[in-house]
Amino acid sequence: MKTLVIASGNPGKLREIGAILAPLAIDVVPQSAFGVKEIEEPHLTFVENAIAKARHASRHTGLPALADDSGVCVDALGGAPGVHSARYAGYPRSDQRNNLKLIAALQGKASTRAHYYCVMVMVRQAGDPRPLIADGIWHGEITDSPRGAQGFGYDPHFLLPDLGKTAAELDPVLKNRVSHRGLALAALLERLSAEG
Repeated sequence: MKTLVIASGNPGKLREIGAILAPLAIDVVPQSAFGVKEIEEPHLTFVENAIAKARHASRHTGLPALADDSGVCVDALGGAPGVHSARYAGYPRSDQRNNLKLIAALQGKASTRAHYYCVMVMVRQAGDPRPLIADGIWHGEITDSPRGAQGFGYDPHFLLPDLGKTAAELDPVLKNRVSHRGLALAALLERLSAEG
């Protein structure tokens, strides 16, 4: 595998995945470089959405594809925004509006516990009957006041109590090692390595 298509148009995800895969001898290319548009994510689970995205990118490029589906799940909101994280406040997508809606939804709630969840799926070709699947989870809590200029999405409000920082305050190298996306990708690479 010399070229891997990333089935995403999210600049933050592309940046993080690219940085994690940089040491490998693989040419990592976003699907947009092939003119492949993002597809809808109608499924109720992260894994179904990730599989659909990976198959779509592979089908249109003829190359192996990697897809991530991820989001923030808040305990007091029954796991919301979950798979709807990127479009929680509707269209057009806006990190700022998503965060404002999340903070408003948490007003008066006793708990602000949350976790980021990520599923990574790699298909060798569009019809791959045995896609490689790995996931990662990152526990934290939601804070009212945004902090930090790194990251994207809900990162400025995702507080890591053990570190006393939000995800947006972390050095990108550290974030890529401990985040839900970093953990999922590390697990996926381990599985890929085990397969030779």
